[in-house]
Amino acid sequence: MVQVIWLVAAVLVLFTAGYLGYSRYLARFVELDDSRETPAHKYEDGQEYVPAKKPVLLGHHYSSIAGGAPIVGPITAGVVWGWVPALAWIAIGNPLMGSVHDFVSLSASLRHEGKSIGYIIGEYVGERGKNMLLWFAFLTIVLVVAVFALVVAIVFNAYPEAATASLIYIGLAVVFGVYLYQLNLPFIPGTVAFVVAMFVGVWLGTMYPLALFEPASRAPADTLVLFASGGSWIPGTSSLGTNTAAWVPVILLYGALASALPVWVLLQPRDYLSSFLLYTGVGGALLAVIVGTVGATFGIAAVTPSQPLTTNLEPYYGFIGRSGAPLFPLLFITIACGTISGFHSLVSSGTTSKQLNRESDARVIGYGGMLGEGLLATVALITVAIVAPEVGGGIGLALPTFATGGGIILTSFGVPASFGGPFMALVLVSFLLTSTDTAVRLGRYMMEEIIGTPESSVESFAADRYGNAVVQALPAYVLITSGSWLTLWQLFGGANQLLAALALLTATVWLANWSESKQLISTGAPMALMTFVTVIGLLWLAVHDNIYAKFLNAEWMAQAGAFAMLSAVVQIAIAFVLIYLALSLVVMGYRNINRVRDRPGEGGYSPGDD
Repeated sequence: MVQVIWLVAAVLVLFTAGYLGYSRYLARFVELDDSRETPAHKYEDGQEYVPAKKPVLLGHHYSSIAGGAPIVGPITAGVVWGWVPALAWIAIGNPLMGSVHDFVSLSASLRHEGKSIGYIIGEYVGERGKNMLLWFAFLTIVLVVAVFALVVAIVFNAYPEAATASLIYIGLAVVFGVYLYQLNLPFIPGTVAFVVAMFVGVWLGTMYPLALFEPASRAPADTLVLFASGGSWIPGTSSLGTNTAAWVPVILLYGALASALPVWVLLQPRDYLSSFLLYTGVGGALLAVIVGTVGATFGIAAVTPSQPLTTNLEPYYGFIGRSGAPLFPLLFITIACGTISGFHSLVSSGTTSKQLNRESDARVIGYGGMLGEGLLATVALITVAIVAPEVGGGIGLALPTFATGGGIILTSFGVPASFGGPFMALVLVSFLLTSTDTAVRLGRYMMEEIIGTPESSVESFAADRYGNAVVQALPAYVLITSGSWLTLWQLFGGANQLLAALALLTATVWLANWSESKQLISTGAPMALMTFVTVIGLLWLAVHDNIYAKFLNAEWMAQAGAFAMLSAVVQIAIAFVLIYLALSLVVMGYRNINRVRDRPGEGGYSPGDD
């Protein structure tokens, strides 16, 4: 067994070196300049383009990118392959790939009017390439909305305390938005007052847990159940349970409505307030590991955790992990967010670039924000290393492990595990809710860019802020109620990582068109690696997990129903469509880079373009 303090130390050293060294180099490389007007100021409209203070925008950005994936992924990978491969991919891949990806996506959008990566790639490879990437991103967004809405519902079912606290801090966020942007009242006193009120809401959640129907067995006995019976008619009840299935449409409706509101009403203030809860959970857990290790080493009873903070997982379970899955390429898809995530490019170029007050803020928000998500992934890995559950995967493993392990860690501060567990569940749901409605908003941006000027009633509906939310929520709901969690997670992981490769491709094309002297290694090398790994992973999903293990398996064919076969066909089709779109875009980008590098001066880009 190894003390988990060494896992924390390894990550902190590498992340610190990356931020102090590599991010400073990248900031000079893309020529961040505070004298240049950002899109938030140039196109300020009070709706989408709204300049935000750096701590407010950092809170929004961090809350939006840090969903459930950096928790589920590291926990699943640690149990299957051991904590060493998982830690290595997080500690090394994040500062060299993920943080670079987020930073250059944000920087590129800054220089293109706050437009998305789809718009940017279209500037250099043409309309067809733009639409291909935007459709790829939109399909990924639907998967993101489905995954995150399902996870929130499962959290609310397992921890009804989180449902009450979430409702309270959403209400506080609306009031804080009015306080800050309509009444123009003092920022710091307001922050203090509303943050205190938010933590009071956390306490109220533990006192008055809320469920729609009968919740999970671990829920407190005094949980307020709104509907004592019935609910069997709700889609998905048989596979998800009544309470979880009932929460799903509520969360999707919330995401749809929240995404349509001006950013100052809910998105900015809520993400800023919830960031304090997130910082407390992640930072508190990391600090508790240090404090608990010191307390256990020197016998300080007041800060000694309830059990030793040591790894109870094996460092390495072999190339073929305990679930029978190969480490390559599946590790790099299982741990997506936390190391590198294509969804972040949609946040960086979709909402964050429209709110950046100064160009220099991009370094701490883009690069630093991704390091912060890496710390969340590290905390998740530590919780599973301490608890060491049996082999398995998905939400059923991730949620109780994260909450239970986090509760054990927080006992170093004298926090009872009975309180620390629900608190860490609240931290998890805070990440998830912010990511859900941000994803719906980003999906609308994608569709608006695909359609351009609507020429029919159908196009007008698809581009409308309310109509587009329906376009996303309905297929997401169908995917959720099918009960195919594994399908959702694998497709989400593959699509998400391949989207990261395409975002890095976009940045590489932008840099190549900017100047022939710009080196392309920082973005080109991780782009090539992620394309290769993810294409292999999607091929494994389509060929091995579906064609070979199902359609060529006589036993499976004899038992499978029509819906199971249809689900497998859909998985295969989506995997191959994603591969085709990605490889086509890579070819287009490669041709553009060769053209502008062979004949300098054709790129037509200058860093002053807005």
